[in-house]
Amino acid sequence: MKTDVLVELKALRLHGMAGAWADLVEQGGGEAGGVGIESSRWLIEHLLQAEGTDRAMRSVSHQMHAAKFPVHRDMAGFDFEVSPVDRNLVETLATTAFTDEAHNVVLVGGPGTGKTHLATAIGVSGITRHGKRVRFYSTVDLVNALEQEKAQGKAGRIATSLLRMDLVILDELGYLPFSQAGG
Repeated sequence: MKTDVLVELKALRLHGMAGAWADLVEQGGGEAGGVGIESSRWLIEHLLQAEGTDRAMRSVSHQMHAAKFPVHRDMAGFDFEVSPVDRNLVETLATTAFTDEAHNVVLVGGPGTGKTHLATAIGVSGITRHGKRVRFYSTVDLVNALEQEKAQGKAGRIATSLLRMDLVILDELGYLPFSQAGG
């Protein structure tokens, strides 16, 4: 099955190359019957695939860094055998479909029950498997950053950046006190 080179070039936003490719195809590749283009098609297809893969990997790397997870956690690292957590529910949450309707998820449990691990794993899944933009905050850190932003006369910047996120994870809500203004 041949790749539609023109479609792939446009998908990668390589419009100049797409125009040049269309011109070459129209002109027959400079050889009788377009043999020149067909003989090099495999190279172009390989290069397009490599570029697409590289861009996807760089995007995931960038999003993982931007999410600011405290440590990397994934679903494979969670021991469902020793935890009373509903595995099917967690796997459903890991699809991050709940973000499409802007629903909230609250993980409730005592210390050491895996809430942070699961929240991080859901966020990692959102980035790596579903192309979501995720931001992780310790609630106390977010409140402190918001108060500092307000004190500097720059209120609203963090809120604006959070509006661009598909998923915001607030960790440790309720564990540590913060000021009334911060609340």
